[in-house]
Amino acid sequence: MERQRIIITGAVQGVGFRPTVFRLAEHLGLTGWIRNDTAGVVMELQGTGQAIERLLARLQTDDKPRLASIITCRQQPVPVACGEKAFSILASDASGDPRVQVTPDTAVCEACLTEMRDARDFRHAYPFINCTHCGPRYSIVTSVPYDRPNTTMSVFAMCETCQQQYDNPADRRFHAQPVACPRCGPVCWLTDAQGRTLEADPGRSITQAAEALKHGKIVAIKGVGGFHLAVDACQEGAVARLRERKHRDHKPFALMASSVAVIKRHCEVDADAEVVLASAQSPIVLLPKKAVKVLGPDLASGVAPGVNTLGWMLCYAPLHWMLFDQGPDVLVMTSGNVSNEPLICDNDLAVSRLGEIADLFVMHNREIHRQVDDSIVHMINRNPVLLRRSRGYMPAPVYLKQANTSAILAAGSDLKNTFCFVKQDQLLCSEHIGDLADAGVYRHFVQSVDHLKGLFDVDPVVVACDLHPGYYSTQYAQQLKQVRMIQVQHHWAHVASCLAEHQVDGPVIGLVADGTGYGVDGAVWGCECLIASLDSFQRFGHLEYFSLPGGDKAAREPWRPGLSLLTQAFGPDLEGLDGLLEQRVGDTEAWDVVRQQLGRGLNCVDTSSLGRVFDAVAWLLGLGSTNHFDAQLPMALESVVDVSVAGAYELGFDTLDEVVLWDVIPVIRDLVTDIQAGCEVPVMAAKFHWAWIEGFVAMAEIAQIRTGLDTVVLSGGVFCNRILLTRTIKALTQLGFDVLWNQSFPANDGGIALGQAAIAAKKVTL
Repeated sequence: MERQRIIITGAVQGVGFRPTVFRLAEHLGLTGWIRNDTAGVVMELQGTGQAIERLLARLQTDDKPRLASIITCRQQPVPVACGEKAFSILASDASGDPRVQVTPDTAVCEACLTEMRDARDFRHAYPFINCTHCGPRYSIVTSVPYDRPNTTMSVFAMCETCQQQYDNPADRRFHAQPVACPRCGPVCWLTDAQGRTLEADPGRSITQAAEALKHGKIVAIKGVGGFHLAVDACQEGAVARLRERKHRDHKPFALMASSVAVIKRHCEVDADAEVVLASAQSPIVLLPKKAVKVLGPDLASGVAPGVNTLGWMLCYAPLHWMLFDQGPDVLVMTSGNVSNEPLICDNDLAVSRLGEIADLFVMHNREIHRQVDDSIVHMINRNPVLLRRSRGYMPAPVYLKQANTSAILAAGSDLKNTFCFVKQDQLLCSEHIGDLADAGVYRHFVQSVDHLKGLFDVDPVVVACDLHPGYYSTQYAQQLKQVRMIQVQHHWAHVASCLAEHQVDGPVIGLVADGTGYGVDGAVWGCECLIASLDSFQRFGHLEYFSLPGGDKAAREPWRPGLSLLTQAFGPDLEGLDGLLEQRVGDTEAWDVVRQQLGRGLNCVDTSSLGRVFDAVAWLLGLGSTNHFDAQLPMALESVVDVSVAGAYELGFDTLDEVVLWDVIPVIRDLVTDIQAGCEVPVMAAKFHWAWIEGFVAMAEIAQIRTGLDTVVLSGGVFCNRILLTRTIKALTQLGFDVLWNQSFPANDGGIALGQAAIAAKKVTL
């Protein structure tokens, strides 16, 4: 007979961990107890050593609850308790420093769906059904440990039946904090655009909303992390009205369906993507459009113009399933906000801000404490890679190899902002916040920092931020009092984000490509080869500078970098380009002004931005003249690539002060020659992509020869291009390189905060 105290950290609260241990302990004849505390769970097991080890082993296998993950498991012997007869679950201990993981919101499970559809079950047609294996968590938690009084469900007193299930360790709803039923829990209702109640009965509310969608109405639906704006995705007029009212003219809409079979009518869905679609995280998954669609109604042309992929998610809230049981097969499900503003989760605010967009509202009274956007992934080498990390994944931490004694805040980037805290051995990243140039998003950023400081009980004494003096996130960091500030170069942070998630210190060969990053020389960097670790970096190579006229305007107007590259390739007179330019120059007056700017070097900045090169090439190929949203034209360029093309344009290479330079001008000259010869756009798009894949590989080989390093990191927004990333990984791997790329965190600026935090953590421990 022996007794052991066991402390387990990870995602172990609110996931059915304690009742699982309770059942295993009874089965194995063990006595003792288990409880939640602010670090995770702690238990004492008494019995034979063999039985104790069997229980712990089974917690690492399929016996582990669906949503649980164990990070650490520490054991220590303690004195045997004489006379103990049973195993029990004790009340939570809220004392101590909170370090427990808050579990992400997860999709409704099959068991709950079965009950919801069973007319004999007392939760039949209840749109808030959940259990320990599913439902809201992060969006409703107000503090830790994760107990009902610390959630927005605290205002709902459980009925006798729910309380019995909640208290029964053998029940699937034991300590399921959001547990409720029609008698005691939240309700939903239907209102008009002014917030006046049209239908108070929850079932009839959903039925009327489904009918409205069939008739082309726009319905705002309050879900798990906030409101969605929904329309029938097969009705051209409904989709067009949504775009007009939301002021979102071009960006693709996300789609929701009730089954993979419906999605397969429109897109290619392999087995790996199907697993991700049906996962507990239930993200939006980008899938390639089918060349030939199977039978069924067509999607409206305005759903996702200019791209060859569609973003799909399956129903993940019970309310969604009830709606789809009565409504259209496919709904547009886009964020409930005015474009570029924060996601709305409050009922009154929804009416005031969305009342001119939505015809009807499906409201509910389960308060959302943290609004959380849908996550977005695409499939790379059969694995999901996050493009936006939010619902379903947030706030699972990244762990450091060494605990940190100084609490740190990393403020992140201005575009696709997230921020990150360092608390001891955890990197705790926020969900997707948005673009800080919008005043509402910036206020949400500031409020979110304060909220998560409280939730995670962290008081930063160090703040990390970007080098760019104009970033709102940098200015926020600068105004903080009594903290040490560490500024981190943008592209180094990209490399570090990948190192942190793979728990690698470096040094590595970092290939980073994006649109904008403030360089240590004051130029706009954007295509870099860094020799980097979490300690330091060296700029080994970069794209040869070209002039970027108009500053931020160049990101929206691709003809600006296009004109600069053409001028560098063909001279200021652009000799021989009259025919090509006549078709592509819209505002001739602005064109002439920028030509003069380039000639005099006025309002121009040097840049090595590959993102702006992609913009320029898309413009040259006639794919558009404006980026109405971030990376619109590069996405269009990726969409037209003919993957069967074998040839590639050839980048030049040069050296300046031992720094290796990519020279894109030979590519621009060859591209223009092909345009003038009438070459097909998909062929030219492919040859341009292949040029950069070969260029990245060649730079890695040069760096390997000089440094002896054989690990390559790929990061930056340009590597959100699925074709570019997958083929670069393959080419480098075939040459024997170990290749790391962002997977659990975005390669775009959504991962910057993680990199800043990892670098700052390393600096303060040196």
